[in-house]
Amino acid sequence: MSEQAKWYVVHTYSGHENKVKANIEKLVENRGMEEFIPEIVVPTEESIEIKNGKKTAKQKKIFPGYVLIKMVMNDETWYVIRNTRGVTGFVGPGSKPIPLSEEEVKNMGIEEPVAEIDLVIGDTVKVISGPFESFIGAVKGINLEKQTLKVLISMFGRETPVELDFIQVEKL
Repeated sequence: MSEQAKWYVVHTYSGHENKVKANIEKLVENRGMEEFIPEIVVPTEESIEIKNGKKTAKQKKIFPGYVLIKMVMNDETWYVIRNTRGVTGFVGPGSKPIPLSEEEVKNMGIEEPVAEIDLVIGDTVKVISGPFESFIGAVKGINLEKQTLKVLISMFGRETPVELDFIQVEKL
């Protein structure tokens, strides 16, 4: 069922995005609708603020007043979302919600495409970008979630572990 789910945008009272997300998650759990509403996202980005000479990382909402919901649209799911406290309505003409297109979802960075990599631990790679460009090393670890590799590079006569993005290396 969740393969049919599409992303919809819900308008909320400004500053209530996280409350709305929590309320919807609670309703979904209580009604057993996890397969119809698998994901709810308040898109944020990390911004660094410097106050009194100290750097602090802060999560900043990318779309204040909006919550993105991956759901299978039917009368019941529409009713649950529409009548959640803090929700003012779906984004779309009239009363009919319009799902986001694949391209819009990709541009918003909601669903990151899962990177496929043809490397295994022990493979030899060449660094093709970044500060270690043109160094050669052996893959010692692969983190698919962060899309990084731990590579042992020979530097100044000793093996040095460095963390590199998938796109920074090529297989030899």
